[in-house]
Amino acid sequence: MDTKHLTIDGFLDTVPTPGDAPGTARFQLIVSPTDDVVDDVIWSCTTNTPGIAHALLTEIQPGDLLHVSGVLAQSDSPAEPARLAVNALEVLATAPARALQEMVLDRYGDCVVVFDTDTDTVPVFTALGQWVG
Repeated sequence: MDTKHLTIDGFLDTVPTPGDAPGTARFQLIVSPTDDVVDDVIWSCTTNTPGIAHALLTEIQPGDLLHVSGVLAQSDSPAEPARLAVNALEVLATAPARALQEMVLDRYGDCVVVFDTDTDTVPVFTALGQWVG
């Protein structure tokens, strides 16, 4: 197995998932070596550092710009992708707030109603966040 130390900046592509063991996580970064979308590369990353895994699973969101360092390992099998085992992570910039799409929040007195075109139900909450029905 060939390994190399690597540091890259990239955007978190999807929501990180827990790894196979406690205190681990898997995630993907989109790295753009140029300003052209055609050159974008998706890196498969893992971490077994509990602090980094916790931050990935609870605080960091897709679209955040991350600076990661670790060991890139290329398997002997060409069918398996290279994986970056991350041992240092820094959030360079958080993703902008996501706009509500196809969803409308409306307030009627002390109640908040959520209209979502993807569902047939209309959840109702109090202004303090308690579920009404």
